Amino acid sequence: MTETNSKRYSGAAMVLHWLIAAGVIANWLIRETAEKAETEEAGRAIMANHFSIGITLWVLAVALLVVHFTGGKAPLASHLATWERWLARIVHTLFFVLLLVMPLGGWMAMSQYGAPISVFGIFSLPPLPVEVNPEQAKATFEQHGAAGALLLILVAVHILGTLKHMVIDKDGNLFRMLPFGEPKA
Repeated sequence: MTETNSKRYSGAAMVLHWLIAAGVIANWLIRETAEKAETEEAGRAIMANHFSIGITLWVLAVALLVVHFTGGKAPLASHLATWERWLARIVHTLFFVLLLVMPLGGWMAMSQYGAPISVFGIFSLPPLPVEVNPEQAKATFEQHGAAGALLLILVAVHILGTLKHMVIDKDGNLFRMLPFGEPKA
């Protein structure tokens, strides 16, 4: 993959980044909505969308990793302080770990209930070959929820970092992930 502007991510990386961002936010809102559903049945119907988006996010994260490893990732801006470089690497690494592990954890929990996962009604993922154990499924979902909370914290850190670069540093760093504007570094 050739890069037209080494300061900017590839078009594929940009599209995948924003799709993943929208999916993470949507999945969080869906989860919150399901918790407030009037009945358990209504909550489960809402959560079906959460599961479908989770599987989709896994696929998008794998695709983004492929894009990054084939040249679609821009290098870190040259002017970043050492602590900013480290923080950026840690946050991005944790994003990928969580985006890859969380959907698998959700699948594992559903499998521990003995339930398949319908993906938008198009196809179903069968339960993994694990023992049906509702108590363990609950524990797995608790871990999944804790990972989700960490993901939301990372999203906040990521957004705060972007705001710092745009408002304080005024380095146009956001434009590295947009097809318009000019990144200055």
